[in-house]
Amino acid sequence: MTRLEARTTPLGEIAARLEVVRAEIAAAARACKRDPAAITLVAVSKTHPALAVEAALRAGQRFFGENRVQEAAAKFSSLRAASPDLRLHLIGPLQTNKAREAVRLFDVIESLDRPRLADALALAIAREGRQPDLLVEVNLGCEPQKSGVPRGQADAFISACQARFGPALTGLMGIPPAAADPAPHFAWLAACARRHGLGVLSMGMSADFPAAIAAGATHIRLGTAIFGARPASLPDYSR
Repeated sequence: MTRLEARTTPLGEIAARLEVVRAEIAAAARACKRDPAAITLVAVSKTHPALAVEAALRAGQRFFGENRVQEAAAKFSSLRAASPDLRLHLIGPLQTNKAREAVRLFDVIESLDRPRLADALALAIAREGRQPDLLVEVNLGCEPQKSGVPRGQADAFISACQARFGPALTGLMGIPPAAADPAPHFAWLAACARRHGLGVLSMGMSADFPAAIAAGATHIRLGTAIFGARPASLPDYSR
């Protein structure tokens, strides 16, 4: 858990918060004898305004995570034009009718979790002529309120997606149950990735990222520690 308090972050503090987060990631990596450079920080910018993302970009952050296609499209169109090297991850559930827009907008789609979505993405990729990286999302705790392919179906689904998408299927994503010890869930996801020869493991958030790094995470997703508490509505930072 980072030491940063959960509140909406003034724009001038975002760079300092990023520096603290990067230091904590590096310390967690060194504690388990891993290279900090092997771990990518995805800054979760959902519900935060474009000006907050701009502040993070000025501080050198280039990987961002969004939950909703429509919000990301409105926020990142101009940001991408100004910073073409940014990488945008879809980390929330994806409806099949949003697949084409998601393929057009995102560099990584982390929430591939069912055959119908695989069908929709394959069609969208063919129509758009653009191939984002894809991660299979696994419902680690088999929680009915969460998206993700159930554990018991994960191996068969991953194999089917590898056959269909080839090297574009780069890894796995998962979120452990909030009340559980995350370490066994992370270990299971890492073992599953190894079985399938997948190199990307997107796992770990503010409360559990050291355990995720110890288990082999390559990407961690942090939002509150960087941007503060999510606002109920987008604040006007222009004043």
